[in-house]
Amino acid sequence: MAQTVRNKVAWVVFVFLAIGIGFYPLIYLFATEEFGLLLSKSNEVLSNEVWRIAFYGHISFGGIALLSGWSQFIKKLRAKHLNLHRNLGRVYVFSALVSGLCGVYLGFFATGGIISSLGFISLGVIWLFTTLRAYIAVKNKDLSLHQGLMIYSYAACFAAVTLRIWLPFLTIIFGEFLLAYKIVAWLCWVPNMIFAQLWVRKKGLNLV
Repeated sequence: MAQTVRNKVAWVVFVFLAIGIGFYPLIYLFATEEFGLLLSKSNEVLSNEVWRIAFYGHISFGGIALLSGWSQFIKKLRAKHLNLHRNLGRVYVFSALVSGLCGVYLGFFATGGIISSLGFISLGVIWLFTTLRAYIAVKNKDLSLHQGLMIYSYAACFAAVTLRIWLPFLTIIFGEFLLAYKIVAWLCWVPNMIFAQLWVRKKGLNLV
């Protein structure tokens, strides 16, 4: 009973965070001046039109991926509304691929230099790979592989949430944004991947 309650609470928190951060890019889209992470960028980067397109593409489609992805883990939705599940899945895959590609490009300009760049580029590559492989797997009717890879894919997507949880705490702990950002470039997704691995093992899904 207690475990069931904990699971329901954890699910509610998970969905709340996914939706909340999913709508977060709207602040950037409607802000009248530079906001948030844009404040840490140089004028040279901010004046780069390709960078700005990639940035807004990354946060916009990343938000859509967050908003559409969590629903894919609802068993009743898959069972009773398979077409809706598939359509939301297509939205997620397209959004994840666009956001992931933009994210890899942005990684080369990450605040904090090579350490931050490697962290965010690695995250983008993992997100792209797991999402694309999950899509190919479902096309090949390998549902076990599809489900397992989608867990990894959304764990990578959820880095947008965990980054915003970790970054304020790390900044307070170290008293310096730059050091906190270098750490969060890895901390926002590595624990997510570990959790995904544990989840996949618990469900007994085949990733071979």
